[in-house]
Amino acid sequence: MSERLIVRRQGRIAHITLNRPEARNALDSALCADLLQAIGEADADTSAGAILLDAAGSAFCAGMDLKEPAVFDSVSLAPLHVDLFSFGRNLTKPMVAAVHGAALGGGTGLALNAHIVVASTSARFGLTETRIGLWPYAIFPVVAAAVGRRKATELATTGRIVEAAEAAALGLADEVVPDEGLAARAMAVTSELALGSAEAVASGFGFLRDIEGAPLEEIHRLAAERRLKLQRSADFREGVAAFREKRRAVWPSHGGTG
Repeated sequence: MSERLIVRRQGRIAHITLNRPEARNALDSALCADLLQAIGEADADTSAGAILLDAAGSAFCAGMDLKEPAVFDSVSLAPLHVDLFSFGRNLTKPMVAAVHGAALGGGTGLALNAHIVVASTSARFGLTETRIGLWPYAIFPVVAAAVGRRKATELATTGRIVEAAEAAALGLADEVVPDEGLAARAMAVTSELALGSAEAVASGFGFLRDIEGAPLEEIHRLAAERRLKLQRSADFREGVAAFREKRRAVWPSHGGTG
Protein backbone atom coordinates (compact mmCIF):
# COMPACT_ATOMS: atom_id res chain seq x y z
CA MET A 1 0.00 0.00 0.00
CA SER A 2 1.28 3.48 -0.90
CA GLU A 3 2.05 6.42 1.38
CA ARG A 4 -1.29 7.93 0.41
CA LEU A 5 -2.65 6.28 3.54
CA ILE A 6 -1.37 5.84 7.07
CA VAL A 7 -2.75 2.65 8.59
CA ARG A 8 -2.06 1.72 12.21
CA ARG A 9 -3.58 -0.15 15.12
CA GLN A 10 -4.33 1.56 18.42
CA GLY A 11 -5.62 -1.11 20.76
CA ARG A 12 -8.79 -2.49 19.15
CA ILE A 13 -9.08 0.47 16.79
CA ALA A 14 -8.02 0.26 13.15
CA HIS A 15 -6.96 3.83 12.43
CA ILE A 16 -6.85 4.90 8.76
CA THR A 17 -5.60 8.37 7.81
CA LEU A 18 -5.88 9.94 4.35
CA ASN A 19 -2.38 11.20 3.61
CA ARG A 20 -2.35 13.41 0.53
CA PRO A 21 -2.24 16.76 2.34
CA GLU A 22 -0.60 18.47 -0.63
CA ALA A 23 -3.74 17.69 -2.67
CA ARG A 24 -6.19 18.23 0.20
CA ASN A 25 -6.66 14.45 0.16
CA ALA A 26 -8.37 14.55 -3.24
CA LEU A 27 -9.52 11.14 -4.40
CA ASP A 28 -7.47 9.93 -7.33
CA SER A 29 -7.88 6.34 -8.51
CA ALA A 30 -4.86 5.11 -6.53
CA LEU A 31 -6.17 6.55 -3.25
CA CYS A 32 -9.64 5.11 -3.91
CA ALA A 33 -8.17 1.65 -4.45
CA ASP A 34 -5.86 1.87 -1.44
CA LEU A 35 -8.64 3.09 0.80
CA LEU A 36 -11.00 0.30 -0.22
CA GLN A 37 -8.26 -2.24 0.48
CA ALA A 38 -7.43 -0.76 3.88
CA ILE A 39 -11.07 -0.61 4.97
CA GLY A 40 -11.69 -4.15 3.77
CA GLU A 41 -8.69 -5.46 5.69
CA ALA A 42 -9.70 -3.59 8.83
CA ASP A 43 -13.25 -4.92 8.62
CA ALA A 44 -11.98 -8.49 8.20
CA ASP A 45 -9.55 -8.24 11.13
CA THR A 46 -11.17 -10.07 14.04
CA SER A 47 -8.82 -8.39 16.51
CA ALA A 48 -10.14 -4.92 15.54
CA GLY A 49 -13.36 -3.73 17.11
CA ALA A 50 -13.95 -0.44 15.27
CA ILE A 51 -12.51 1.71 12.49
CA LEU A 52 -11.51 5.37 12.64
CA LEU A 53 -11.07 7.36 9.42
CA ASP A 54 -9.45 10.80 9.50
CA ALA A 55 -7.15 12.90 7.36
CA ALA A 56 -3.81 14.70 7.45
CA GLY A 57 -3.42 18.33 6.44
CA SER A 58 -5.89 21.18 6.16
CA ALA A 59 -8.83 19.25 4.72
CA PHE A 60 -10.60 15.94 5.21
CA CYS A 61 -11.14 15.37 1.49
CA ALA A 62 -11.65 17.88 -1.31
CA GLY A 63 -13.44 15.32 -3.49
CA MET A 64 -12.41 13.93 -6.84
CA ASP A 65 -8.89 14.73 -8.04
CA LEU A 66 -9.53 16.94 -11.08
CA LYS A 67 -5.84 16.86 -12.01
CA GLU A 68 -5.90 13.13 -12.73
CA PRO A 69 -6.17 12.30 -16.46
CA ALA A 70 -8.72 9.57 -15.68
CA VAL A 71 -11.17 12.24 -14.49
CA PHE A 72 -12.63 12.25 -18.01
CA ASP A 73 -12.96 8.45 -18.16
CA SER A 74 -16.07 7.29 -16.34
CA VAL A 75 -15.54 3.73 -17.58
CA SER A 76 -12.42 3.34 -15.41
CA LEU A 77 -13.49 5.48 -12.46
CA ALA A 78 -17.15 4.53 -12.09
CA PRO A 79 -16.58 1.04 -10.59
CA LEU A 80 -14.12 2.45 -8.05
CA HIS A 81 -16.52 5.21 -7.07
CA VAL A 82 -19.46 2.84 -6.76
CA ASP A 83 -17.46 0.67 -4.37
CA LEU A 84 -15.95 3.57 -2.43
CA PHE A 85 -19.21 5.40 -1.83
CA SER A 86 -21.22 2.34 -0.84
CA PHE A 87 -18.75 0.41 1.35
CA GLY A 88 -20.57 1.50 4.49
CA ARG A 89 -23.57 -0.75 3.89
CA ASN A 90 -21.34 -3.85 3.86
CA LEU A 91 -19.28 -3.10 6.96
CA THR A 92 -19.46 -5.53 9.87
CA LYS A 93 -17.63 -3.18 12.25
CA PRO A 94 -18.65 0.31 13.39
CA MET A 95 -16.77 3.16 11.75
CA VAL A 96 -16.22 6.79 12.77
CA ALA A 97 -15.19 9.58 10.42
CA ALA A 98 -13.36 12.55 11.98
CA VAL A 99 -13.92 15.47 9.62
CA HIS A 100 -12.08 18.79 9.59
CA GLY A 101 -11.84 21.42 6.90
CA ALA A 102 -13.31 20.69 3.48
CA ALA A 103 -15.29 17.50 2.93
CA LEU A 104 -16.67 18.31 -0.49
CA GLY A 105 -18.24 16.16 -3.18
CA GLY A 106 -16.73 12.73 -2.70
CA GLY A 107 -15.41 13.90 0.66
CA THR A 108 -18.99 14.25 1.89
CA GLY A 109 -19.86 10.85 0.45
CA LEU A 110 -16.83 9.26 2.05
CA ALA A 111 -17.63 10.67 5.48
CA LEU A 112 -21.27 9.56 5.31
CA ASN A 113 -20.30 5.95 4.70
CA ALA A 114 -19.16 5.93 8.33
CA HIS A 115 -21.73 5.15 11.01
CA ILE A 116 -20.82 8.23 13.06
CA VAL A 117 -19.40 11.54 11.81
CA VAL A 118 -17.57 13.72 14.33
CA ALA A 119 -16.90 17.11 12.76
CA SER A 120 -14.77 20.01 13.92
CA THR A 121 -16.01 23.59 13.78
CA SER A 122 -13.88 24.11 10.66
CA ALA A 123 -15.63 21.29 8.76
CA ARG A 124 -17.49 22.19 5.57
CA PHE A 125 -19.64 19.81 3.57
CA GLY A 126 -21.14 20.16 0.11
CA LEU A 127 -22.27 18.38 -3.03
CA THR A 128 -20.34 20.67 -5.34
CA GLU A 129 -20.36 18.59 -8.52
CA THR A 130 -22.74 20.87 -10.44
CA ARG A 131 -20.13 23.63 -10.14
CA ILE A 132 -17.85 21.62 -12.46
CA GLY A 133 -20.57 20.29 -14.77
CA LEU A 134 -21.33 16.99 -13.05
CA TRP A 135 -24.02 15.55 -10.77
CA PRO A 136 -23.21 13.65 -7.53
CA TYR A 137 -24.52 10.34 -8.83
CA ALA A 138 -22.33 7.99 -6.77
CA ILE A 139 -22.71 9.78 -3.44
CA PHE A 140 -26.36 10.81 -3.73
CA PRO A 141 -27.84 7.63 -2.16
CA VAL A 142 -25.79 7.87 1.03
CA VAL A 143 -26.47 11.61 1.35
CA ALA A 144 -30.20 11.05 0.82
CA ALA A 145 -30.14 8.34 3.49
CA ALA A 146 -28.66 10.86 5.93
CA VAL A 147 -30.72 13.98 5.21
CA GLY A 148 -33.68 12.82 3.13
CA ARG A 149 -34.16 12.90 -0.63
CA ARG A 150 -35.62 16.41 -0.82
CA LYS A 151 -32.78 18.04 1.13
CA ALA A 152 -30.18 15.97 -0.73
CA THR A 153 -31.66 17.19 -4.01
CA GLU A 154 -31.44 20.80 -2.81
CA LEU A 155 -27.81 20.35 -1.81
CA ALA A 156 -26.95 18.63 -5.09
CA THR A 157 -28.72 21.24 -7.20
CA THR A 158 -27.33 24.32 -5.49
CA GLY A 159 -23.87 22.95 -4.81
CA ARG A 160 -23.75 25.17 -1.75
CA ILE A 161 -21.28 24.77 1.09
CA VAL A 162 -22.70 23.70 4.46
CA GLU A 163 -20.88 24.86 7.59
CA ALA A 164 -20.44 22.52 10.56
CA ALA A 165 -23.37 23.73 12.67
CA GLU A 166 -25.86 23.38 9.81
CA ALA A 167 -24.32 20.04 8.85
CA ALA A 168 -25.13 18.71 12.32
CA ALA A 169 -28.67 20.08 12.15
CA LEU A 170 -29.24 18.43 8.77
CA GLY A 171 -27.74 15.06 9.72
CA LEU A 172 -24.49 15.29 7.75
CA ALA A 173 -22.60 15.20 11.08
CA ASP A 174 -23.53 13.63 14.39
CA GLU A 175 -21.67 16.10 16.58
CA VAL A 176 -19.43 19.15 16.29
CA VAL A 177 -16.42 19.80 18.50
CA PRO A 178 -13.69 22.47 18.55
CA ASP A 179 -10.88 21.89 16.06
CA GLU A 180 -8.34 21.22 18.79
CA GLY A 181 -10.58 18.55 20.36
CA LEU A 182 -11.46 16.61 17.21
CA ALA A 183 -8.78 13.91 17.41
CA ALA A 184 -9.42 13.14 21.07
CA ARG A 185 -13.20 13.10 20.71
CA ALA A 186 -13.15 10.91 17.61
CA MET A 187 -10.82 8.46 19.34
CA ALA A 188 -13.06 8.40 22.41
CA VAL A 189 -16.16 7.68 20.33
CA THR A 190 -14.39 4.95 18.36
CA SER A 191 -13.01 3.38 21.54
CA GLU A 192 -16.53 3.27 22.98
CA LEU A 193 -17.85 1.54 19.85
CA ALA A 194 -15.06 -1.04 20.05
CA LEU A 195 -16.34 -2.19 23.48
CA GLY A 196 -19.48 -3.80 22.07
CA SER A 197 -19.86 -7.41 21.00
CA ALA A 198 -18.47 -7.81 17.47
CA GLU A 199 -20.94 -10.62 16.81
CA ALA A 200 -23.93 -8.54 17.92
CA VAL A 201 -22.86 -5.49 15.89
CA ALA A 202 -22.23 -7.54 12.74
CA SER A 203 -25.61 -9.23 13.14
CA GLY A 204 -27.32 -5.87 13.59
CA PHE A 205 -25.68 -4.41 10.50
CA GLY A 206 -26.71 -7.50 8.54
CA PHE A 207 -30.28 -7.04 9.77
CA LEU A 208 -30.32 -3.44 8.53
CA ARG A 209 -29.26 -4.64 5.07
CA ASP A 210 -31.79 -7.47 5.04
CA ILE A 211 -34.80 -5.31 5.88
CA GLU A 212 -34.28 -2.73 3.11
CA GLY A 213 -37.57 -2.63 1.24
CA ALA A 214 -38.93 -5.66 3.11
CA PRO A 215 -42.59 -5.83 4.27
CA LEU A 216 -43.30 -5.57 7.98
CA GLU A 217 -44.01 -9.28 8.37
CA GLU A 218 -40.62 -10.16 6.88
CA ILE A 219 -38.89 -7.61 9.12
CA HIS A 220 -40.42 -9.25 12.18
CA ARG A 221 -39.39 -12.71 10.96
CA LEU A 222 -35.81 -11.63 10.33
CA ALA A 223 -35.64 -9.89 13.70
CA ALA A 224 -36.81 -13.00 15.54
CA GLU A 225 -34.39 -15.21 13.60
CA ARG A 226 -31.36 -13.03 14.31
CA ARG A 227 -32.35 -12.43 17.93
CA LEU A 228 -32.62 -16.17 18.59
CA LYS A 229 -29.22 -16.80 17.02
CA LEU A 230 -27.61 -14.16 19.24
CA GLN A 231 -29.39 -15.45 22.34
CA ARG A 232 -27.73 -18.81 21.71
CA SER A 233 -24.28 -17.27 21.19
CA ALA A 234 -21.25 -17.36 23.47
CA ASP A 235 -21.16 -13.55 23.36
CA PHE A 236 -24.65 -13.27 24.82
CA ARG A 237 -23.82 -15.72 27.61
CA GLU A 238 -20.70 -13.70 28.40
CA GLY A 239 -22.62 -10.41 28.23
CA VAL A 240 -25.23 -11.61 30.73
CA ALA A 241 -22.55 -13.02 33.03
CA ALA A 242 -20.57 -9.77 32.92
CA PHE A 243 -23.70 -7.75 33.71
CA ARG A 244 -24.56 -9.94 36.68
CA GLU A 245 -20.99 -9.87 37.98
CA LYS A 246 -20.65 -6.12 37.39
CA ARG A 247 -17.52 -6.45 35.23
CA ARG A 248 -16.46 -5.66 31.69
CA ALA A 249 -17.35 -8.36 29.17
CA VAL A 250 -14.59 -10.37 27.55
CA TRP A 251 -16.23 -11.24 24.24
CA PRO A 252 -15.51 -14.64 22.66
CA SER A 253 -16.00 -13.01 19.24
CA HIS A 254 -13.04 -10.74 20.06
CA GLY A 255 -10.84 -13.75 20.72
CA GLY A 256 -11.38 -13.30 24.45
CA THR A 257 -9.71 -9.87 24.51
CA GLY A 258 -12.62 -7.72 25.67
